Amino acid sequence: MAHEHKLAIFRGRLKFKDNIQKIWGVLIFLSLVTLVEVVLGIYKPPILMKPLISAFEPGLAGSTMNFLLSPFIYLKPLNLIFIVLTIVKAYYIAWDFMHLRDEKKGLRRAIVWTPVFLISYLVFILLTEGSYIYDIYHSGFVKWNF
Repeated sequence: MAHEHKLAIFRGRLKFKDNIQKIWGVLIFLSLVTLVEVVLGIYKPPILMKPLISAFEPGLAGSTMNFLLSPFIYLKPLNLIFIVLTIVKAYYIAWDFMHLRDEKKGLRRAIVWTPVFLISYLVFILLTEGSYIYDIYHSGFVKWNF
């Protein structure tokens, strides 16, 4: 027993007549997202190269906020844009080309949310460790006396 594929993307806002048109529509959308990434990667606008948040003043409250917001203190908006656009592309590739839209809700969540959580965790760890490595290279090696 065959079933019909859903021929709409963007939660039904854009509808197509057949599967071929839908594939081309998704391909064009993914190409536009990739084009935005490439253009931003080549030109690197100066306004997107400055961190959004600077470090807080010393003290208990400032140190706590620096610890809690450390992945975001030195995060450049351009890096955040790349991370978000990459997740959007991965989501649409899985959703449309791997036909996750037609699966049951539990399977969709298991397939989509597990990698989203793991990728978010990986990005958090990379940004935290990356800022530590930058500080070590920038300020020199610090030897601990135990």
